[in-house]
Amino acid sequence: MNILILGGTGSIGSAVTTELVAHNHNVTGLCRSETSARRLAALGAKPYRGDLRNPASWRAALRQVDVVIQLAASFDDDMAAIDAAAIAAIKQEARYRTSPLRVLYTGGCWLYGQTGDHAASETSPKRPISAFAWMEENAFSLLQDPMLRSCIIHPAMTYHEDGGGVFARLLTQASSGLPLEVWGSIHTRWPLVHRRDLARAYRLLAEQPELCGHYNVAAQMGVPVRDILDEIIRRYPHDGAYVVRNRKYVMFKYGNWAEGPTLDQQMRADKVQAACGWHPEVRDFTQAVF
Repeated sequence: MNILILGGTGSIGSAVTTELVAHNHNVTGLCRSETSARRLAALGAKPYRGDLRNPASWRAALRQVDVVIQLAASFDDDMAAIDAAAIAAIKQEARYRTSPLRVLYTGGCWLYGQTGDHAASETSPKRPISAFAWMEENAFSLLQDPMLRSCIIHPAMTYHEDGGGVFARLLTQASSGLPLEVWGSIHTRWPLVHRRDLARAYRLLAEQPELCGHYNVAAQMGVPVRDILDEIIRRYPHDGAYVVRNRKYVMFKYGNWAEGPTLDQQMRADKVQAACGWHPEVRDFTQAVF
């Protein structure tokens, strides 16, 4: 298949690009710098120069593909507006096609809000944190468009070898001998998935355009932060000291997005397993290198 990926050099996007190329798909990646272009080429993708902020610069690329994957996020104050403009461009271009365009859009576990002892499934109510509430509106817009075959993917909190992903902050503190900073509580649970397993879910869903709607991707439903700290302490020469920061503190210091890691969450992934045979290779984060 011919696939356009927006955000193909990001933490998750680079793994998705690698996975797609490895399975003989023709991948085109949007990039706005020579550095990103070289990185995409090294991953086996064709660079397409343009800027996510300016959909006119990349709309033409949509005419040449079967699938578009939206993984890009600016994390600026205008992130919601940038995403909405990208979605509008995709919808407008789809009107000129003779067959529906396959779209994979990235949501996330934080759209379910705090779940506590309830493990969220795709039918659970969405209570998104304020920083990403706009994702729910954009996802709904995609799913309602008859010229699109849309799939909304909700990744668990993602980790990987190159910097640790969601563990990065804790790993940096551990390697520096600093107290580990816990956001919320040591009893807070995080749904987890390894980046390679998540990338495989994107590929499988891209290959099956009949599968539409919401799909959660999690290898572990909810791992207590206490267990994550214990594993990091086991791997590093660290004294185990930690400090707990409450939600108000981290949101004031780091921004509204920081509410996400303070949520006590569990998330199921039965649907994606049944629909396309996805199963995680890394079933426990303690088995992984990070």
